[in-house]
Amino acid sequence: MCEAVTSRARETGARGVIAAVTIGIGLIVHWHGAPLGQTARDVAGDALWAAMMFWLVSIVAPGVRWRMRAVIALGICFAVEVSQRYHTPSLDALRGTTIGHLVLGSGFDPRDFAAYTAGVLAAMLLDRGLERRGEQRSRAVVQDRA
Repeated sequence: MCEAVTSRARETGARGVIAAVTIGIGLIVHWHGAPLGQTARDVAGDALWAAMMFWLVSIVAPGVRWRMRAVIALGICFAVEVSQRYHTPSLDALRGTTIGHLVLGSGFDPRDFAAYTAGVLAAMLLDRGLERRGEQRSRAVVQDRA
């Protein structure tokens, strides 16, 4: 039981670090990504945002299977994108702030669904690699103790 708790805490910590790095890279792309061109910058930013969403869902719900975490993250991303079709003065004012723009976006674009899917898929694959590495480490510890 103790090994499982330690392994889960290690995975959650790693996911937190990866989420922070993803946010950092996303901010760099947002503020300094002009050399990429507008389209590449937008797609990269959306994919990074979706990957960050996967990491945050994984931190909040570490015991949930990775496929379900991916579905939840995509659901959040898609819901935020669809919400961009809804406009009120107060919501648009919030979207006009830096944090509001980064969290809620600013305008509906169907292309974003593909970017979100790619970002969640990339994060999911990286997460599976981390989980497998953790499983191998746990087996090695158990074998060493035997």
